[in-house]
Amino acid sequence: MYRPDIPPSGMADHETEARDIDRVAVVRNLQQSTLFREYQQAFEATIGLPLVLRVAGSFQTPLQGSKRVNPFCTLMTQTNATCSACLRLQQRIEEDAAHAPRTFECHAGLAETAVPVRVGNHVLGYLQTGQVFLRQPSRKTLEKLTVIMAGRGPGAGTHCWKPVYLRTRVVAPKQYQMIVRLLTIFAEHLSTVSNRMLIAQTVKDTPWVTKMRTFITEHYGEHIGLHDAARLVNMSPFYFCKRFKGAVGFTFTSYLARVRIEKVKDMLLDADLRVSEAAFAAGFQSLSQFNRVFLRVTGEAPTSYRLRLLENKGKPARAPLLVAGRC
Repeated sequence: MYRPDIPPSGMADHETEARDIDRVAVVRNLQQSTLFREYQQAFEATIGLPLVLRVAGSFQTPLQGSKRVNPFCTLMTQTNATCSACLRLQQRIEEDAAHAPRTFECHAGLAETAVPVRVGNHVLGYLQTGQVFLRQPSRKTLEKLTVIMAGRGPGAGTHCWKPVYLRTRVVAPKQYQMIVRLLTIFAEHLSTVSNRMLIAQTVKDTPWVTKMRTFITEHYGEHIGLHDAARLVNMSPFYFCKRFKGAVGFTFTSYLARVRIEKVKDMLLDADLRVSEAAFAAGFQSLSQFNRVFLRVTGEAPTSYRLRLLENKGKPARAPLLVAGRC
């Protein structure tokens, strides 16, 4: 099965690894952001359902990390067989939800939904919610679940799981569709702001990190070498690399490239400025490097990004310009 987060054959191993590392770092940054935390809190308080953001490829128990996990599902994690069934469902949901939101019913009849957070053709992660009934469980469902649960250890007795199971919330299908639509809109917003949020904040912002980020913001258009950056904060290049990645979540080179990409995106609003002019003004030394980085960060080529951007802004866009062999 095609997976958009798996690179096409021929891509260099170091590029694949860099993209995977970037994906994890971006999602972790989003998870810790004020934007996501406030939306999660408002969603769970208003809608009453759990909400989590997972990195693509991280198979874990359903909705781990939310305070509103269904008590029945929490009870079921105590049995290995049930936990395995849930993890298999997570894998199936992730494979099918790569391009659009998907909802499945688990072996207990509870609905779970994953909404992809995408950057171009790449999936960063998934917004996930659910653990509700879309219809009242039938007697046949209860009988089937009783057979499944028989002999599965603590919590598997009917007197333990059935009362908790039957207290599960029932959500009308049309109402649930609107809930998924809300998450789809939020996923699109997260995709758009992911890189800008990443370079705007760090997890461990110490004085030297603040100094370095300010320096990059003020001198991004100039040549900034690793040794120059390390010298600015009185560190060896090796020690600086290690400390910078630990504080920001990205290597210095990757962080600098992402800052430059955001500057290019701003400059592309000017329909009279060539893409190549914007790339060089932002500090990129070659168009081939710029195209690779832009594609990895935004998920699309710079010219197609510019056309879409200007169309959304209602401005006329002139014919695409040839940039390093790409239109």
